Amino acid sequence: MSSRRIGLTAARGITRRLPPRFDSIPPICARCRGHRGFTATGAPLGPRTEKPAAGASMDPQSDLTGPAIEAPRSYGKRYEGVFTPKPLPRPIGMPLPPRPGENTGIDDRTREQRKKDFSNWDKHLARRRELKISTAQLSRPYFRDWNNLKYHDGKSFIAPPRLFKAEFSLFFPNLYGQTILKTDKEPRDTTPLLTGKATVVSIFSSQWAEAQTDSFTTAKANPELQNILKQHGGRDGLAQVVRVNYEDNAGKAWLIKLFMGSLRKRFPEHEWGKYLLVRRGITDHIRECIGLLNTKVGYTYLVDQHCRVRWAASGNSSPEEMEGLNRGLVRLVEGIKAEALLPSTAREPVLGRKAIKDLVEKRAADKAEAST
Repeated sequence: MSSRRIGLTAARGITRRLPPRFDSIPPICARCRGHRGFTATGAPLGPRTEKPAAGASMDPQSDLTGPAIEAPRSYGKRYEGVFTPKPLPRPIGMPLPPRPGENTGIDDRTREQRKKDFSNWDKHLARRRELKISTAQLSRPYFRDWNNLKYHDGKSFIAPPRLFKAEFSLFFPNLYGQTILKTDKEPRDTTPLLTGKATVVSIFSSQWAEAQTDSFTTAKANPELQNILKQHGGRDGLAQVVRVNYEDNAGKAWLIKLFMGSLRKRFPEHEWGKYLLVRRGITDHIRECIGLLNTKVGYTYLVDQHCRVRWAASGNSSPEEMEGLNRGLVRLVEGIKAEALLPSTAREPVLGRKAIKDLVEKRAADKAEAST
C-alpha cells in the first residue's frame, strides 16, 4: 500500500473517533470554565473607532442627571474660541449623601476577598472599565489644564448670587486625608467634620490655586467673612473653614508633609484639624459632579449642616461673589440655630441613602421613558 493510501486511512480513523456534535463533548469543570471565560476576555472585541480619551464610555458627564457645566476640561477636545464663564446651570454635588469610609482610594480587602473577586465576572468587567479609564487618563495632554488657565485665570463658572434651595441641593463627597495636627497623624474623613456646621470648603492643589481660594477667605481679601467666623465660629462654633490640599503626586505630597511645621504657623491651633492633605479618592466622576474641572484652579464651596453644597465658586473672587458667600454663610448659621429650637418632628427631613438612591433611579427611569 502506498504512503498516500496509508495517510488517508489514518485520517478517516481519526475523524470517526471525533464526536459528531458539540453536545457530546464531556462537560468542563467549573474551575476550567471560569479560567477559560476569564482568559478569553483578553481578545480584542473589534477595531477602535475613537481615541482612548474621548470615548463615550469613559466620559464622566455620561452619569450626570442634569446639564453639564460649559467650561474647558482636561479631557475631550481642546476648547477653541473665546470662553466666558457662565453661572452654574444647576445645583452641583453628588446624588447620594456621603458617609465616612468612602473615596479613600485604599484597597482594604483581605486575601480571600481578592481571590473571590478575581473569579467574579461582574467584578472583572468593572476592573476592565477602571483600567480603560486609567488608560484614558494617561493619554490626556499633561499641559491641558495649564493651557486652560488663559481663560480668565482658569475660572470655570460664576458663583450663584443666592444659595441653592435645600430641597434641590446635592451633597459634598466624603474625602479622606491627613491633617496637620501634631498629636493625631492618622487620616480622617471630612463628613464628620462638616456635619452639623456651616462650612466654607476650599480645594486646591498648588500655591496658585490656594491663592485663588484665599481671595475668598483671608482677612485681607474678605474681612467681613472673618468677622462672621469670629462671631459664629471659633473652636466649637457653627461656622468654619476647611481647607483641602489635594495632591496625587507622591513626591509633592512628601514635600508638603516635610514642611507641615510652616503650615502650622499660618493657622491658629484650633484650625490644624481642618487642614487636610488628600492623596487619592477624587475621581473624574466626582470632579464632574462638584464642578472641579481644572486641577490647577482653586474652588470654594459653601456646605450646610447636612453636607449639601449650597453655593460654589471657582478661581479668583469678585466683589459680587464674596458678598454672596458672606450672605449665604450667615443664612446657613441662622438656619442651624432655628432648626435647633424646633422639636425633632418639625425639623427638616433629610432622606437617607436608600431613599435618595430609589428617587434617583425613579427619575432616571422616568427620563428614559420620556425620551422613548
